[in-house]
Amino acid sequence: MAFFAGLVFGIIAGLGLLIAFFRSQDSRSKRRLELLKWLNQELIKVWPYVNEAASELIRDSVEPVLEQYRPVMLASLKFSKLTLGTVAPQFTGVSIIEGDKSAITMELEMQWDGNPNIVLDVRTKFGVAFPIQVKDIGFTGVFRLIFKPLVEELPCFGAISYSLREKKYLDYTLRVISGEMSSIPGISGAIKETIHNAIEDSITWPARKVVPILPGDYSFLELKPVGILEVKLVQARNLTDKDIIGKSDPFAVLYVRPLPDRMKKIEDAATQHLVVKVYDEDGVQASQLIGCAQVMLKDLHPGKVKDVWLKLAKDLEVQRDRKDRGQVHLELLYCPFGVESKFPNPFAKQLSLTSLEKVLANGTNATKVTDFERTTRQRKRIVMMRGVLSVSVISAANLPAMDITGKSDPYVVVKMMKTEMRNRTRVVKESLNPIWEETFDFLVEDGLHDLLILEVWDHDMLKKDFIGRCIITLTRVMIEGKLADTFFLEGSETGKLNLSLKWRPQPIYQDL
Repeated sequence: MAFFAGLVFGIIAGLGLLIAFFRSQDSRSKRRLELLKWLNQELIKVWPYVNEAASELIRDSVEPVLEQYRPVMLASLKFSKLTLGTVAPQFTGVSIIEGDKSAITMELEMQWDGNPNIVLDVRTKFGVAFPIQVKDIGFTGVFRLIFKPLVEELPCFGAISYSLREKKYLDYTLRVISGEMSSIPGISGAIKETIHNAIEDSITWPARKVVPILPGDYSFLELKPVGILEVKLVQARNLTDKDIIGKSDPFAVLYVRPLPDRMKKIEDAATQHLVVKVYDEDGVQASQLIGCAQVMLKDLHPGKVKDVWLKLAKDLEVQRDRKDRGQVHLELLYCPFGVESKFPNPFAKQLSLTSLEKVLANGTNATKVTDFERTTRQRKRIVMMRGVLSVSVISAANLPAMDITGKSDPYVVVKMMKTEMRNRTRVVKESLNPIWEETFDFLVEDGLHDLLILEVWDHDMLKKDFIGRCIITLTRVMIEGKLADTFFLEGSETGKLNLSLKWRPQPIYQDL
């Protein structure tokens, strides 16, 4: 974080010249390169003064940020030394983003192979204190600067908003002074995660810092949420085994921004993404990362449930990972604010419900919702999404041959996960594309948290062979009322089921 603050001071040192240049008519590529060359030369000249003036200010502004993201294993994390070094960052590219006539939006690509002297004073919960040096810093990225509002008074803008638009490369080394990092298990990973989360949450776009230049109220430039992302983590499969004996003990962490109160809030659906990290719980030792994945929010349709399987990778920024680390199954619903006319009013102040529960409650019955809202002004209630689920097993296609005759005798077991209620279809003899057209009804007590499981089996006189299965959440059918779709069978390369689902809601409201 300290070296990012140093980069910002370096940027601000040349802003006036860049603005004057880009507001002129002559901004051809040759002139742009000449300006960057000149600007880098001038930045080298002023860097010693920037270093001296900025170090204390950076310490005061960055330490509170590190404290926000301090891992639980540490009691404190502060700077004992902080200078930016003798090597100035270099501008390698510059562009103006058109579209907003009330502001100038500039993107500066920078490279810094710095030699700062940064030493962290680290204290653990067990009272152990030791200094850690941050060294060998390398960074390449793009900073976005927004000059807004534009005014007649010099320097022609009221405030600067800056943000890390893209982090192309970041590397550094942590070293315990007069010691070995390996002698303190888990500390290196904890500090690196702290630095990563602080950068991700505090200055990575759309997060931004606003610096007033002229007196005035610039609160309208602060980052504000525009919607809520609801996420259901359904299941995982084929996870890498991290334990020597037995199997992994997996858990998942999901967020859009790392701080708990910002995990589901969306500020810019066009650029933000959901991060999923799956870990193996190791008791007293630090949890091991099994793999991670991300979903770009721009790929979600507002108000529509998206069902996705994500392949886990070792690192989100390194795309050359070929190892199979497993997959996770998610269900996503993005609910923008201020779209009540387009969707079934998921944002009415009903209760402390999730947006998903509000969508479902509103979609059940307009009269009941009105009564419900009127009642909740007087007392808090919770909603249980109870209802009747009708499952029509229509047919299957491309099932594998399980018998020596090249055919199968398939049937389907249909069951609910929570209640364990089950039914089964009849057996269709000698078919790889069977047709059943059978319907089963299930009384579901808690639709948001139950799962529909369908297993396809091959019937034989002495035994049965498993063909494949699919696990389906009920969210989509509860919102849409009914749906017909094709579901691929897990465990079968080509097999798939054709189903029709219908939901008849009978919600239960309980007083808290």
